[in-house]
Amino acid sequence: MSANAHGHTVAAWTGVTVSFVGFMLAAVAMVYSVPVLVIIGLVVAAAGAVVGKLMSAAGFGKKPSDHALPTAKDTVSTSVSA
Repeated sequence: MSANAHGHTVAAWTGVTVSFVGFMLAAVAMVYSVPVLVIIGLVVAAAGAVVGKLMSAAGFGKKPSDHALPTAKDTVSTSVSA
């Protein structure tokens, strides 16, 4: 799987880092019994997925491969015989 460079992009690392910080904040807040910070930490953790997706859409994600298989849309013929 490492040959595909799965997840080795700026977008993936940023998304994971933001999520990690959010989960750590929520965990520490849970130990110290601060419910508001638990919720904030979980929101930050969920925001990590959004940040990663936005960065990927902005061009910081995995580039399309030249060796990709054709999609179903590419293989379906658009001509209809009557």
